[in-house]
Amino acid sequence: MAVDPDGDLEPSLLHRRVDVGEVTLHVVEAGPAGAPLVVLLHGFPEFWWSWRHQIHALSAAGYHVVAPDLRGFHLSDQPRAVESYRVEKLEADIAGLIHAFGAESAAVIGHDWGGALAWTFAHHYSRMVDRLGILNVPHPQRLRRGLRTLVQLRKSWYFFFFQLPRLPERWLSRGDFAVLRRRFVEDGLPAADAERFVEAARRSDRLRGGVNYYRASWRGWARKRTRRRTCIEAPTLVIWGEKDRYLGKELAVPDARLVPNARVEFLPAASHWVQQDAPERVNELLLDLLADPVVDRTAARDEAGASSPPRVG
Repeated sequence: MAVDPDGDLEPSLLHRRVDVGEVTLHVVEAGPAGAPLVVLLHGFPEFWWSWRHQIHALSAAGYHVVAPDLRGFHLSDQPRAVESYRVEKLEADIAGLIHAFGAESAAVIGHDWGGALAWTFAHHYSRMVDRLGILNVPHPQRLRRGLRTLVQLRKSWYFFFFQLPRLPERWLSRGDFAVLRRRFVEDGLPAADAERFVEAARRSDRLRGGVNYYRASWRGWARKRTRRRTCIEAPTLVIWGEKDRYLGKELAVPDARLVPNARVEFLPAASHWVQQDAPERVNELLLDLLADPVVDRTAARDEAGASSPPRVG
């Protein structure tokens, strides 16, 4: 176990490094070992600390909570090659993390890029996902459709800018990460919190790994890789802050044919950083998701009709 330089942020939490196969991840852990496992996946340009409010609330409710720095971020391993960030490798990291904690499955909850990874993991490792929580990121199918519209293209311009070599990292780190600092503050996060994320960015090789998520994703789309995608039968909750400047709320509701047991909750006053803007409400919703009993979802869907739309709160 290594001493973590962020231990002063939340001194009650356990910091450790976990070998998940190809890389080693820095992980924050809380709650009783052996209890139901909950995995929290952060987004870009964040690190485990974006889940601080949820880690305490979920572990206090009796869950074993683990929140990694994803590969390429902060204190986890940071491969340099774009190919190291293919979605297949990222999914394998999550599977390795779940197994490293002695579990066969877990509740998987993700925000932003962590949410995108949670979506694909639930499709390709469906038996390892007991429940699925998604915060402010659309299902991949919805995102592809959204990027065909002028409105979403204008919001997602950075997705295409990040395909360039080296320039995005230089732009993001210019003026001691002034762009990141300004974006966080303009979205309503306290300046002190923004500085925490800037410090994490400094430790992330100017966010090279994070930008490579975008590059690898685009290359995967361009190659039109086809992988067998199972229906997500796990209870699924989508939480969406309506003041998101980067993704339109029209992308929030997933296709019922792919995610038949989905529920969508909109939070009108929250931004893209929803779990930090409205932690009490997000915690309440997540605890409700985790308490949802596991039943024969396939049979229930057959009775209700596979085309029943997701419930929108």
